[in-house]
Amino acid sequence: MIKIGTIQELREQLRPYRHQKIGLVPTMGYLHEGHLSLVKKARETCDIIVMSIFVNPLQFGPGEDFERYPRDIARDEQLAEKEGVDILFTPSVEEMYPSPVKTTVHVKGITDTLCGASRPGHFDGVATVVSKLFHIVQPDYAFFGQKDAQQVAVIEQMVQDLNMPVDIIPCPIVREADGLAMSSRNVYLSPEEREQATVLYQSMQEAKRKIEQGESDAFRIRSLIMQKIREKKLAEIDYVEVLTYPGLEPIADIGGKRIIIALAVKFGQTRLIDNMIFNL
Repeated sequence: MIKIGTIQELREQLRPYRHQKIGLVPTMGYLHEGHLSLVKKARETCDIIVMSIFVNPLQFGPGEDFERYPRDIARDEQLAEKEGVDILFTPSVEEMYPSPVKTTVHVKGITDTLCGASRPGHFDGVATVVSKLFHIVQPDYAFFGQKDAQQVAVIEQMVQDLNMPVDIIPCPIVREADGLAMSSRNVYLSPEEREQATVLYQSMQEAKRKIEQGESDAFRIRSLIMQKIREKKLAEIDYVEVLTYPGLEPIADIGGKRIIIALAVKFGQTRLIDNMIFNL
């Protein structure tokens, strides 16, 4: 595995491989099996796999966890190399943003709800850094985890609107044995918070059973999930929503539509997101 820290060196390294299929796996590091599943998926279609590790300050708002976001580059390098990453791109903030940013990417509409409403400006930061990575790497394919389904929808919209020559490949959520979605932020959870956080998956599983039994009222599905989560004393709900996907529009009756159940819940200082997508 080749480790690269500058944009110029990365472009030079990739120049001989432009006739091959290049896959990009963008991450913020502190890798887990969810990230590594993206590499496995990339290996199915790509000749060269580039993984980026960059904790992007543009997508963190005031008071969020940019400074304390978990980082362990030595561990990440070992995991990436073991999984078969060809090039690991680990730029500094100064390399990616050598001067104050005057140009950003804003995707309208689908960023007005869910995490876009809770974290103003977050998806401008996401779209901007992903756009930069696409221009730097020029991948044929880019792989994103479905755990942040709104992020996937935003990136797909950006690629479509701006005619970016890259195929976006969403990959399934990878979960712990008890159902908790894998996340770099899980390391923040205390033992009690970690135990109670399993309610996120459990509540969506209950909602799924109700849907399979014929429930189609989005309000009742949302209420069921919120009631289940509120049984856990450490859970503080940010949002629970039932929306169309990928348009992320409000909906009353879910019958015959592609929908997402999406939620964000805080346990202590740790904000966790999760979702399920249904084709009905």
